[in-house]
Amino acid sequence: MSGVARLLLSRGVAVSGSDAVESASVRLLRELGAHVFLGHDPTNLPDDEVTVVISTAIRQDNPELVAARERRLPVMVRAEALAALMANHRAVCIAGSAGKTSTTSMLTVALQHTGFDPSYAIGGELIASGTSAHLGTGDVFVAEADESDGTFVAFSPEIAVVTNVGADHLNYYGTKEAYAAAFDKFAARIQKGGVLIVCADDPGAAELGQRVASTGAAVRRYGRKATAAGDATLTAFQPELGHGRVHMTYRDRAFELKLQVLGEHMAFNALGAFLAGVAVGASPEDVVAGLAAYDGVRRRFELKGRIGGVSVYDDYAHHPVKVAAQLRAARQLTAARGRLIVAFQPHLYSRTLEFVREFGTALALADEVVVLDVYGAREDPIPGVNGGLIAKAVPLPPERVHYVPERSEVPSVLAGLASSGDIIITMGAGDITALGSELLDQLARKGRPS
Repeated sequence: MSGVARLLLSRGVAVSGSDAVESASVRLLRELGAHVFLGHDPTNLPDDEVTVVISTAIRQDNPELVAARERRLPVMVRAEALAALMANHRAVCIAGSAGKTSTTSMLTVALQHTGFDPSYAIGGELIASGTSAHLGTGDVFVAEADESDGTFVAFSPEIAVVTNVGADHLNYYGTKEAYAAAFDKFAARIQKGGVLIVCADDPGAAELGQRVASTGAAVRRYGRKATAAGDATLTAFQPELGHGRVHMTYRDRAFELKLQVLGEHMAFNALGAFLAGVAVGASPEDVVAGLAAYDGVRRRFELKGRIGGVSVYDDYAHHPVKVAAQLRAARQLTAARGRLIVAFQPHLYSRTLEFVREFGTALALADEVVVLDVYGAREDPIPGVNGGLIAKAVPLPPERVHYVPERSEVPSVLAGLASSGDIIITMGAGDITALGSELLDQLARKGRPS
């Protein structure tokens, strides 16, 4: 939502709005000229005729939304507003159950380094620029297409990337089949003459590619299983300390890319961004060079600090596939004597209930696991559903799994577990991100003589 507001402000549009609490995003929007209220109240709506843009994460009884409908003001969801901002641009939209933020960010940075100045809207802040959205001077618009509420069918891209199609957001879709069908609707929105880019190693994305290709539409693939001439084939991935070296082939040519981010899953994302960059019109060599400059997105394995030999990271992973991928990647950084400690905050009661076993299996990739209670966001509690369900599902010895329902107690628990050489990751889509600084304070106090 803040990205849409930023883009509108860049176009000279008057913007006002509200948020629940003060934040860096709120302060930035105020600096850019937006009028931002704290708290939701009907009096926050301007008196004149305005268009109201809403996040689908808010409840239908939100007092401002209720007032807007009573006044018969135009109301549109975020994706519809973003689609309108893309008009008269060559749109590149990146969707998928996981990896879409990183892939969108990689493509944006790569195009910036190839001489393009794309507009972009990303579900996270680029570390290099500190922003999630920008109105560029070029005709390319790169956007993350969020499938969580089905509204990504509002986009009509020239180029679409689908990183994977698993199962998520079943509180909205109901079934895995309905979730997968939404990606067919998204792919059907690709402009005539456009291209769909899919990960050949993900079964759901690969099947989507087959269905779209059967209609005669252009499909490009990436990954180890991508073997056609126009595909990007991952031939080798070499993990290095804090980095990764990617070997790939494209149209019978070999390329080597050194990524500044961890994990083989990031190598796959880079190949998807590579194909999209080439499809836009950049040269393969320039895209490879641009991808090497990508240094990450905030809350995607973001280093918060190091105290007493303990490294503290923060990550947004909130689905079992994402949790497992990031924990595998983090293993690169653990020294021979260091351990991997994760503090995980489940996001949404419905997702917790749906994926209890999968979360337990993914978290077991760490040496010590701390599970917080559920961050409910827009959902009401489900009786009996809490973080303890996930803690019980982690197949590790009981003494290495800790259910800590009181969020305020988590930093001291983590500091008590930590030793020099360890890596601690605070993980989840909720307010656990704020615990990193508190944990660093606890570690500093732990290291001081009494």
